[in-house]
Amino acid sequence: MSEVLGTESGVSVGEVPPELQAELAESGEKGTSPWRLGLRRLKRNRVAVASGIVFLLLVASTIAAPLWANHVAHKTPYDTPSSDETVEVGGEQVFVIGLDGRPVGPTWHGAYFLGADGNGRDVMVRLLYGGRNSLLIGISAALITTVLAIAAALLAGYHRGWVDGVIARFMDILWAFPVILFGVALGTALALGGFKAGPITIESGSLLIPIFVISIVYIPYLARPIRGEVLALREKEFVEAARAQGMGSTRIMLGEILPNTVSLVIVFFPLMIANAILLEAALSFLGAGVQAPEPSWGTMIDDGVDRIITAPYLAVVPGAMLVLTVLALNIFGDGVRDALDPRAKVRIEG
Repeated sequence: MSEVLGTESGVSVGEVPPELQAELAESGEKGTSPWRLGLRRLKRNRVAVASGIVFLLLVASTIAAPLWANHVAHKTPYDTPSSDETVEVGGEQVFVIGLDGRPVGPTWHGAYFLGADGNGRDVMVRLLYGGRNSLLIGISAALITTVLAIAAALLAGYHRGWVDGVIARFMDILWAFPVILFGVALGTALALGGFKAGPITIESGSLLIPIFVISIVYIPYLARPIRGEVLALREKEFVEAARAQGMGSTRIMLGEILPNTVSLVIVFFPLMIANAILLEAALSFLGAGVQAPEPSWGTMIDDGVDRIITAPYLAVVPGAMLVLTVLALNIFGDGVRDALDPRAKVRIEG
């Protein structure tokens, strides 16, 4: 995990290397901003752009889940068939759940497009709704992690001293636990009894529980590189100039330092989403994430493992969607990193 989220940049995010400045001057584009250059580099990376499009299509398909459920399958993700319900397969009517207990396989049209699961529920409908839950949890957890990590990194990196020491020790405690074990322990405890802190109450089985768990366990993996960037930025001339003008610490952190860490956060954010989706799937597979009857790709894989021989599509299909989503995010994140790398040698094309 630490290798995935590692950083190689030794230059402040807002700086443009001398060789890039010289190249911009030679190309007649001296006024071009690093952001515009980064966008231009990203557009040239066709693999990264294609991966980003794939991810957006996956998001769009999960958002459109109610359209498929209501107008094509005419099923909800929770509907179970009656004992005598049949579906047409190859011009014949067959039971959704056979007499031997085996669910019907893919029909490739209308209801049960990808077949039924062990309880007779429509796999395609649950796949789309499960993807919606998995992506919702992953994106929400990544957003919360990013906000908390930025706040902790700004306070620790700018104030240093005892503030940095307290925050660093807290991060060390979170860092010491393996992500999966910590997530399972925390998720299981909250799934059994829910969460209550003052006016905040989260019931057991809520999607807010895996969001909360994932957002907490990944804070150190993002806070540490941002803290290192803040430590470097606080010694820069523009920060010293802001202090000389009488600006307070909060204004300097939010107005001077934070904008110069934005590109670092942008690079890490797709990777955080990918890792959050993977962790959600792992927690749900182990029973500490999304709780039945709510679908997610992790719970669908867990349901399909028991029938991996007789109905392999039950585990293969959600597993393939999970792999495709994470792979698209990782490739796109690598493309964003290369595009925003201040050390990159850029060739300006007309």
